[in-house]
Amino acid sequence: MADDLDELLDEVELRFCRDGSATSREGMAGVGGSDKEVKISAPSVPPKETSKEEDDLSDLIEDIFHDDPSISDLSKSSPGAITNCSGHRPPQTKGRKCCPVYLGGSSAPLGLGTNTSQRTCDQLRCTTCDFRVITLDDYEWNKSCDYFFFRNNMPDLNKLKVKTLSRRGARAYACQCSWRSIQNLTDLREEQALRWVCGKH
Repeated sequence: MADDLDELLDEVELRFCRDGSATSREGMAGVGGSDKEVKISAPSVPPKETSKEEDDLSDLIEDIFHDDPSISDLSKSSPGAITNCSGHRPPQTKGRKCCPVYLGGSSAPLGLGTNTSQRTCDQLRCTTCDFRVITLDDYEWNKSCDYFFFRNNMPDLNKLKVKTLSRRGARAYACQCSWRSIQNLTDLREEQALRWVCGKH
């Protein structure tokens, strides 16, 4: 009975003790057996490698935080992170998405758009046709443009310019399935038919 108990305790220590070695229970008073201590090495655990799935999950979480302005950056910030007075981290352009995404005429500055820095996104991508959105400054699309024109001619700018009109201050946007001519700064959320997203700056 005592030997069975010792073996059970040794097995428990072997499986559940995290430190490099554990002392067996053979020397416990009242159990019997020898008083010597036996060192048992815990099985070595290989270092954890970051899998592709974990990286993808981290990217998705990062996208959620950038896409939803109601989620504060504070929930992601580590202790000691530098923040400004509003509690948000200072803007970093590498790998960030516009929030919100702006479209605009040729006079609107290009770059990473935020609530405080209203810049028109120059990294737009369509989630329907998976084409990058092209822009033509000081042009607008002719009213005769249709889906088949863009489907057949995208992304050849020389062929696309055939159906443009020169208009100072305008900017013509197009992917393979959608197109817009924009004169003033516009929030992309107002253009419900467009399936364009910021592809990160």
